[in-house]
Amino acid sequence: MIPRYSRPQMVKIWEPENRFRIWFEIEAHACDAQAELGVIPKEAAAAVWERAKWDVARIDEIERETKHDVIAFLTNLAEHVGPEARFVHQGMTSSDVLDTCLAVQLKEATDLLLADMDALLAALARRAQEHKYTPSIGRSHGIHAEPVTFGLKLAGHYAAFKRGRDRLAAARDEIATCAISGAVGTFANIDPRVEEHVAAKLGLTVEPMSTQVIPRDRHAMYFAVLAVIAASIDNLATEVRHLQRSEVREAEEYFSPGQKGSSAMPHKRNPVLSENLSGLSRLIRSHVVPALENVTLWHERDISHSSVERVIAPDATIALDFALSRLTGMIDKLVVYPENMQRNLDMLGGLHNSQRVLLALTQAGMSREDAYRAVQRNAMPVWLEGKDFRTLLKADADVARHLTAEQIDGAFDLDYHTKHVDTVFKRVFGE
Repeated sequence: MIPRYSRPQMVKIWEPENRFRIWFEIEAHACDAQAELGVIPKEAAAAVWERAKWDVARIDEIERETKHDVIAFLTNLAEHVGPEARFVHQGMTSSDVLDTCLAVQLKEATDLLLADMDALLAALARRAQEHKYTPSIGRSHGIHAEPVTFGLKLAGHYAAFKRGRDRLAAARDEIATCAISGAVGTFANIDPRVEEHVAAKLGLTVEPMSTQVIPRDRHAMYFAVLAVIAASIDNLATEVRHLQRSEVREAEEYFSPGQKGSSAMPHKRNPVLSENLSGLSRLIRSHVVPALENVTLWHERDISHSSVERVIAPDATIALDFALSRLTGMIDKLVVYPENMQRNLDMLGGLHNSQRVLLALTQAGMSREDAYRAVQRNAMPVWLEGKDFRTLLKADADVARHLTAEQIDGAFDLDYHTKHVDTVFKRVFGE
């Protein structure tokens, strides 16, 4: 991922130095286990820990000749360890190192993403509580429907991200498996207890059935979870983009002193953060298909998955880390205009109460079909001519035969629409 959309802590996980550190720990812990089993001398295992060094530039130099990254690393390691290096990688295959390393990196990356989501959830919860009873028009198909509150809008997004966090925690567990099973995964040249030892040291679980690789359905599920979280980011970002439109203007991104919105038009205040989030979300979601394609490998293994994962693993996690942080900051500073929400709520002369009137008429004895026709014929002049819905209803003879003026007025009570906000909030946020 380009530096513009990267944060240092996440980038560090995918840097060569960290990758080689993990490779070394896998090999060194395996040596310890092999020594305990009497396969290699204990002095050799100790020497690996004591003398180990590696140099990224030297590894790259060796790989240019060997065309094999793990061999290049082991060769450079041996240059520092000395004769005892012949016991390193005993009975192992490259995928044991590569797949186990990827599991560690994804686990480390996921821990950062979970912390990101906690911060976002905290920001959404705070703003939802702040606007718990701020009335706003609800929209279906982009058209005014019935009143909601801005707090309910944010509560809905909170619930989505809470589900996303739960899925991400489960995906972390699923991806965090270790395979030290040797060529084609039969443990022919290495004891399964070595795998158990390495897994415990690295905070992983043992892969129950590796061929020569960890099954890629695990990785496909992981990237699918990242994609769903990205879709939730896009959903919230799109809502903000709509609310910031000049014709709506119910909320907008914070516009800092000195910020510029347009090179041509000095008045512009554009939703650049949420637009950026929508774009990053598309990028993250695009990684799902190649991750799914990686599930299909030839026989016990091939490396068609390798090039894909070297791109999508860092790019998806780095982009999502950046996006979650950016979204948290955007929500934290989001500027809300309750007066504009009320203005828009009142824009259509009370039409948002049409269902309430419809139900009142049916409860007063009118058939649903007749009630629907009566309400609709009074609603249309409000749409087309800007008339007042309540006034038209009171002047309608059919409506007046079933409802008094006071009952019609009662159908226009805003509190009716928000009476269960507390119930919803308790379901979303708890007591």
